[in-house]
Amino acid sequence: MASSPAVLMRLVASAYAVAEKAGTIVRKVLQSGELGIVEKTGADDLQTLADRLAQKSICASLSKSFPKVTIIGEEELPDESVEEDLIENGHSSLILQKSCPDQYASLKEEELVVWVDPLDGTKEYTEGLLDHVTVLIGIAYKGTAIAGVINQPFYNYQIGAGASLGRTLWGVLGLGAFGFQLQEVPDGKRIITTTRSHSNKHVTDTVQAMEPHDVIRVGGAGNKIIQLVEGKASAYVFASPGCKKWDTCAPEAILHAVGGKLTDIHGNAFRYDANVKHMNSAGVLATLRDHQYYISRVPRAVLQALPSD
Repeated sequence: MASSPAVLMRLVASAYAVAEKAGTIVRKVLQSGELGIVEKTGADDLQTLADRLAQKSICASLSKSFPKVTIIGEEELPDESVEEDLIENGHSSLILQKSCPDQYASLKEEELVVWVDPLDGTKEYTEGLLDHVTVLIGIAYKGTAIAGVINQPFYNYQIGAGASLGRTLWGVLGLGAFGFQLQEVPDGKRIITTTRSHSNKHVTDTVQAMEPHDVIRVGGAGNKIIQLVEGKASAYVFASPGCKKWDTCAPEAILHAVGGKLTDIHGNAFRYDANVKHMNSAGVLATLRDHQYYISRVPRAVLQALPSD
């Protein structure tokens, strides 16, 4: 008799289905026209009904199936009962068919920490820039991001009426990443993707120091990592605090699963333990290749202004 799938693969398979459910919720709220926008810390830090419902759905669904896993969500929501129609009990059978990497095969639920951003790119969501929006579910073990799921609720939306919307990317360290076609930018091209709405002098100085051929300013950390793995950008540069652990955990796992790298601007790895501080104070620098080149170009003044945690 075949042994049952490892806990990690069961969790990733569930997170895949849960992220797709969250993507459906995000689309439905937009279609309703009632976004329920509130400001958290200001006009650039928004929360919508979609953020709230998607997080309730993700956290309640994963907690029900994996009660011993620690789950940390972006939105601070009151403890309340969750409507049954928000619960997703399904899983991806395709993921369950894949073998768990040996180093993670015997992990227990209580050793895993899940970081959830129910709607990454909220500001863009409210402005109709729908291709920037993602749902992020990252899984960490001993402080390292080891698996991730990214759902793009509005993938294909520009095609127009009748388009099949949405797709889900996922990856596990030691196994690979799936749901997209891995591509690189043309040889010799340096294309930087950076923040659209949270720029400042440190960000612009650092981007310029990379001597880019082109700069793409878009919203959402998940969206920027997709740009890297699909060959639209060679580096994601954000030399400022602002990004949080739930923004980077899932994207980091997927990027690392295909040989890329995501660190702070000093080149130091992030920690995703349950008790770690949420802010990535020393910015984010992510690449598919040549990480050291980009680290070496960060201006000294910026490194001094943004000490590593």
